[in-house]
Amino acid sequence: MSTECDRTLERTREDRVELYKRFHQIPELSLQESETSSLIAERLRALGLDPTAVGGTGLVAVLKNGDGPVVAFRADIDGLPVAEKSGKDYASTATTTSADGETVGLMHACGHDVHIVSLLGALEALVESKDDWSGTFVAVFQPAEETAEGARAMVEDGLAEAMPKPDVFLAQHVMSTLPVGTVGTRAGEFMAAAASIKVTVHGSGSHGSMPHAGVDPVVLASAIVLRLQAIVSREISPAESAVVTVGAIRSGSKSNVIPETATLLINTRAFDDAVEKQIHAAIERIVRAECDASGSPRPPEFEYYDRFPLTVNDEDVTDRVQDAFDHRFGDRSIVVGAMSGSEDFTILPDALGVPSCYWVIGGFKEGKGVPNHSPFFAPEISSIDTGAEAIIAASMAWLGK
Repeated sequence: MSTECDRTLERTREDRVELYKRFHQIPELSLQESETSSLIAERLRALGLDPTAVGGTGLVAVLKNGDGPVVAFRADIDGLPVAEKSGKDYASTATTTSADGETVGLMHACGHDVHIVSLLGALEALVESKDDWSGTFVAVFQPAEETAEGARAMVEDGLAEAMPKPDVFLAQHVMSTLPVGTVGTRAGEFMAAAASIKVTVHGSGSHGSMPHAGVDPVVLASAIVLRLQAIVSREISPAESAVVTVGAIRSGSKSNVIPETATLLINTRAFDDAVEKQIHAAIERIVRAECDASGSPRPPEFEYYDRFPLTVNDEDVTDRVQDAFDHRFGDRSIVVGAMSGSEDFTILPDALGVPSCYWVIGGFKEGKGVPNHSPFFAPEISSIDTGAEAIIAASMAWLGK
């Protein structure tokens, strides 16, 4: 990385810290990131760039600096319906109203504010150091990563027309599992494919004192939950990785009323498409069998949503990025194992037909991390420095003179 980039990052740090706090305090749900998008666009224009809106609240900014390769980098921008409990003086107090009229807290519980400010910081450093590199850098600010809608929305809304075709597409994520200041990646399978499944099973309503007169969907749903636990332990090869989680069961409204239906919200993860299909087939088989065993009056219903593709890092691209990280970060550059989290990032490079690399940066002091999506999730602010340095170092592997 050029010394000019380093000098710019040092000179702009105070401003970037304040900008990070500002983004942290205005989290917005997926596909509703209007204030976030407006603030990003304002900063891009201040850098002399002309952002293009793609995919609703998504933005694309192209920084051209002579002939050379084209490097694209994506940062996701949406927040989560989680009430912040970090105790930070800049903690989010934002709220929204749910469909049932309840007030719900909002926060950047997955660190997307770190991603935004890291990319804006890297952009400013590249603008200030044009003598040190040649080519084109494309900044992609993507909405709705949390719901797996944003990447598809940008592709469908003309992403390919809004930017030159890149030679490589890059992205990163701040994590609690690595110490702050650390950067890690790996070639091949990196992040799991994921899907959420809404399963509705049907019973027959009755008085709680007369359970024999109905079919209890609560008991049926409970039997399904227990049976699903055997999929990974007894149907998936020990050589494969898979996750089946039941995150919610919803049924009934009163203690002495047997309800008509029960709904289960199931989430799956796998590092192989065939394993994912096997898991989904097993879930549907078990649900149908338990419905038959309970005498359910109607067949169950399955709704698949929030589908994330398998994240696979191109080997040649990852080797090049890893070399750049080793040079920049020394022993803070590591090779990490595959992660069971999921991402929609690869929808972008796959749609454009280009290779990609995804990496993670550490966000917490060693031993102090809390999981992403926790109400206590608040990375060290220095993560915005690591994030910007990683973007520049990796990009310079193609753009640097």
